[in-house]
Amino acid sequence: MWRSFFLAVGVFLIILGVECLAVETVNLRAHEAPARSVLPWDNGAKLGPHKTLTPPPWAPWSLLSTGAVVCLYSFTIPGRVKGDGK
Repeated sequence: MWRSFFLAVGVFLIILGVECLAVETVNLRAHEAPARSVLPWDNGAKLGPHKTLTPPPWAPWSLLSTGAVVCLYSFTIPGRVKGDGK
């Protein structure tokens, strides 16, 4: 179980690092809670406040290298040991 957990964390970090290499800024927009409406196609959602995130230049390479090290570590964790109960 630990082996698969660390492998998943490592792959997640690698994917996040590749995404940080591909984008310069990320714009997050939130929707306010929709108001009640009689019309089914009019949900009345309005745009809420938005936030802009800019990853620092060191973030993609740090995430990629950390993810690679965690993936390599997950391969060194022994799998389940099948034995006779000793």
